[in-house]
Amino acid sequence: MSKVDRRIGKTQEAIKNAIIDLMSIKNFDDITIQDISDRANVSRGTIYLHYTDKFDLLDKLVESHINELREICRGADLDYFSGASLWTEYFERNYSFFSLMLASKGAPYFRTRFLNYLIEEFMQEVDVTKGKNQGLKDEVIVRFVASAFVGVVEWWFMNDKPIPHHVLAEQLELLFERNM
Repeated sequence: MSKVDRRIGKTQEAIKNAIIDLMSIKNFDDITIQDISDRANVSRGTIYLHYTDKFDLLDKLVESHINELREICRGADLDYFSGASLWTEYFERNYSFFSLMLASKGAPYFRTRFLNYLIEEFMQEVDVTKGKNQGLKDEVIVRFVASAFVGVVEWWFMNDKPIPHHVLAEQLELLFERNM
């Protein structure tokens, strides 16, 4: 794996932070490349060196967080249901991003991308051949659980984290155990 030049990494980080900052005050559709350029203190050309347009920038930002969530459980050798504490800790550390994406003026498609990611990952964890879910369609179970997970996480962000992330994780894990 090749190392990214530190200057490039700092520039990309500044651009990503700029889009997040701007999304906290403006609708995504109203943000221009010039706005991002001004906020990140880089030229428009620099942004275009790294991203096709603002949609590509947002897409890569979303993808990086989804990949990080994927790696969290794989790195700890946990399934997605027992890894809730690692996820909620990640949500806490990246509060500004997730609160924008799930609870305010963020990109509307993030919720769908996040939900589809959960459905894809949870599908590998479902066993409908035994237990209380025997005979149910695995897709129905997975969509139910993934939608509930996204809904609870949205609630947590929209209500400014009314319970600590570790309590949220404990309750999510209990709900997974009861429903899977």
